Amino acid sequence: MRKSLNSLLIGGLDCSNVSIMASQNVDRDQLGLVKIRGMHCHKCEANIQKALSRLEGVHEVEVDFNSGLASILFDPSRAGVEQLTSAVTEAGYEVIGFNLASPDRVSQSQQ
Repeated sequence: MRKSLNSLLIGGLDCSNVSIMASQNVDRDQLGLVKIRGMHCHKCEANIQKALSRLEGVHEVEVDFNSGLASILFDPSRAGVEQLTSAVTEAGYEVIGFNLASPDRVSQSQQ
């Protein structure tokens, strides 16, 4: 199932170009939208995606260096904002914004 993040904002930025692949069971999942400074190429995307995907409770990650955004679908009972931002920082990048939304909110914004 593909969900587009139409009409979501992160720190005043339009996230309409960001999309995620949703996991099968998203009842408790949260969607984190992260604004990241320091990405310059596709290798940067891969480094951040790898760092976030290693965390327990992270189901899906998409990173786009052009927009400087990462979308993360995660279980908040197993991974938190602090862990997510630490993973990005430890990978060598700077988190400059973080917004949370439920996958339900994303679905409703598409209708």
